[in-house]
Amino acid sequence: MKTTPHIDALDCCETSRREFLQAAGAGMALAATAPMAHALAQNPSAPETLTTQLYKTLSEKQRKSICFAWDHPLRNRVENNWHIQKKLAVGDMEDDQIDLVKQIFNGLHSDEYRKAVYDQVVEDSPGGFDDSAIAIFGKPGTGKFELVFTGRHVTRRCDGDSLDGTAFGGPIFYGHAADGFNEKADHKGNAYWFQAKRPNELFQALDGKQRKASLLGKSRGEKGTSTVKLTGKKEGLPGLRTADMSKDQQGLMRSVMKDMLAPFREKDAAESIKLIEKNGFDNLHIAFYKNENIGKDEVWDVWQVEGPAMLWYFRGKPHVHTWLHIRDKA
Repeated sequence: MKTTPHIDALDCCETSRREFLQAAGAGMALAATAPMAHALAQNPSAPETLTTQLYKTLSEKQRKSICFAWDHPLRNRVENNWHIQKKLAVGDMEDDQIDLVKQIFNGLHSDEYRKAVYDQVVEDSPGGFDDSAIAIFGKPGTGKFELVFTGRHVTRRCDGDSLDGTAFGGPIFYGHAADGFNEKADHKGNAYWFQAKRPNELFQALDGKQRKASLLGKSRGEKGTSTVKLTGKKEGLPGLRTADMSKDQQGLMRSVMKDMLAPFREKDAAESIKLIEKNGFDNLHIAFYKNENIGKDEVWDVWQVEGPAMLWYFRGKPHVHTWLHIRDKA
């Protein structure tokens, strides 16, 4: 199995959409391969069905490596750089199985962003997409199940709605080191930098008092799964509460949130918004972190949005790491 060098957790919108696609497409010719072209040509709209199909192709030896009981503690884990199991890499599977994994991964993302997200996975790992690892919890097609896809800068889930009140099947992670480990202020080529530019547009719309409330010192940092621990609190969270914004600002906040969900398939994006609204949009708090500003240009590289049962933490220094967890209750 190929290995990926360890990256320590602490070290390691028309305009926004256009920039995302242009940036992510630049310098990523590795993805222009025959297997990728084949995967994109398939129907990407039913990753749950494809997971059941993949499960049926697994040999007994493969199942022993990647299949686990539904209640196994690994299912709820999320990291910025990891292999959920180290016995079988995606690239060590059969060609048709690798193709199915690609289709499942691609199906979890929107048509517009699918290739750019795939390219990020290819670019960030020395072994490319093949260096990733998957695990399947439960038995697909017979009730509760979830496929978890992991690697450097990636944790994604396909759960078939087995978990009520949980967006994406649990916490996910995505990131990108596009222009070296220590990116410059413009984050050249970074596939996810648009997700900092949009919240910064909201910051510019705030008045002086609101900016003071939202602009804090240093962010929470990264602590694996604990990074996205939910508090259940409606007040007293870091930053500016949405209830303290004007109607126009709240409208911009909603627009920003929806734009940032655009890389994901419509089903997951819609469920995310529904669960956030269930806990009260007014209870969301947004914070920016001035002590982690690359280039001291006051375009804030690190931000978070937190509510009673959701956390979206974007850490753009030294490169992009993003943690996302949305539920109906903490």
